[in-house]
Amino acid sequence: MPIQIAIFEDHQGIIDGYLYRLNPNPEMQIVGTAQFGVDLEPMLARQAVDVLLLDISLPISADNRAPFQTLQAISRLFRKHPNLRILVISMSTQIALIQALADAGVSGYIYKDDQTSIQMLSTIVEIIAKGGMYFSPEANRQLHQKAPAETPSLTPRQLEILSLCMMSPDITTAEVAARLQIANSTVRNLLTKAYLKLGVRSRAAALARVQQLGLIAGAQFNEYRPGLDPTSTLKN
Repeated sequence: MPIQIAIFEDHQGIIDGYLYRLNPNPEMQIVGTAQFGVDLEPMLARQAVDVLLLDISLPISADNRAPFQTLQAISRLFRKHPNLRILVISMSTQIALIQALADAGVSGYIYKDDQTSIQMLSTIVEIIAKGGMYFSPEANRQLHQKAPAETPSLTPRQLEILSLCMMSPDITTAEVAARLQIANSTVRNLLTKAYLKLGVRSRAAALARVQQLGLIAGAQFNEYRPGLDPTSTLKN
């Protein structure tokens, strides 16, 4: 059976470039494309997919240009599609974000300006489909360097919770727990541990810190409620 490939990318020119690299390979079949966050999960539900090519900076929909929370979605996709393999192709060079994506379980990360890797896309997809991994050489080099002390290592679940808080400023602990189908106490424990890692004492300070570090893809802190008391904590 050909490798079933789906593409999550909002620039048609880039999609066409991927098709140019992949279509000549008879062992590969493009089974779907999605250009907005709302289309990603329906696309994967319609058709079995082996490898998903994914950008991390896409809008939610044509009418809602807010950034789609890709890292949060990746964790959810792996729960629904345990055999799915994801290759991220992005302009972002934030090593903290790349590390978070690797921790979340992606099989590879290619910089969009890494022309050598892009030219090898068909080979890289085949490697990933067979259970291998591939990262752009510069990303691979930085991932294997000792992380600086000021860059905390948050778990995918902690980042998922902070992503929800970033996109929904008024969300409560109970609402976060319901969205993620975990206990309220679990949410509080995860946030407390995240605050300790980040060296902060409040929700607002934690969101500012993760944005500064580039740990939440596409997050826009200016969407957070203006004038929020920086000493506030997550509501009950």
